[in-house]
Amino acid sequence: MSTWLITGCSSGLGRALAQALLDHGHNVAATARDVTRVADLAEAHPERVLALALDVTDGAAVARAVQQTEQRFGGLDVLVNNAGYGYRAAVEEGDDDDVHQLFATNFFGVVSMTRAVLPGMRARRRGAIVNISSIGARICPAGSGYYSATKGALEGLTGSLRRELEPLGLHAMIVEPGAFRTDFSGRSLRQAETPIGDYADTAGRRRKENDTTHGTEPGDPAKAAEAIIMAVESASPPALLVLGQDAVTLFRDTLEAQLAELAEWEKTSVATAVDA
Repeated sequence: MSTWLITGCSSGLGRALAQALLDHGHNVAATARDVTRVADLAEAHPERVLALALDVTDGAAVARAVQQTEQRFGGLDVLVNNAGYGYRAAVEEGDDDDVHQLFATNFFGVVSMTRAVLPGMRARRRGAIVNISSIGARICPAGSGYYSATKGALEGLTGSLRRELEPLGLHAMIVEPGAFRTDFSGRSLRQAETPIGDYADTAGRRRKENDTTHGTEPGDPAKAAEAIIMAVESASPPALLVLGQDAVTLFRDTLEAQLAELAEWEKTSVATAVDA
């Protein structure tokens, strides 16, 4: 039995992961901005669930959630930074306040959570941090520049974190899901209020009123949750776990295109060396 703290458990992948962990017999600190949305988990499993109200942009609330989890269960084995939301806008359309709030949640909230759990994990010389990213960080769709930027920043942070933690017996992992049947494209998706006509055929195609994918996504959150648990519990956890056939295909296509372009421009790239 291990103890997991998951941010953003009110629905979607966070909720599915909390339920899967309980099915596996683990302890779960299930958090949500509105704690009533996870109260049923605590009622069903009072001995193994700690339901907590948590806004990851509130530093005091972050510290309190970690402290309460450690006190309740005697330590914390896995942190899953899942809380976050989507934001669609052409780069020019983005509202400053919206963008700052997006980064505060999707990136700096992860930083706060991670820094809060690391002292305990370092002291015990065990633990894992799982950061939920998106295939969007890889493919950077038009209209998702700001969202992709938050996830790109998260992946860069996690890559360095993994190298810092491995000598201490800890692990950091990125999860890159494709499209799953969650609330991401519904309740959890925000967008710029005022579209610009020139972007109608690029960013505009992905605005909520033009997007019919919600509810038809190919990914099953319950299966994603099982895959995450399997990866974390593996003797050799991956640095990057891609979830979904769509994500695997997009990842491979993007990588192949990047390799082709690298080869095309290699002579120009290496010609920049100082002359001997």
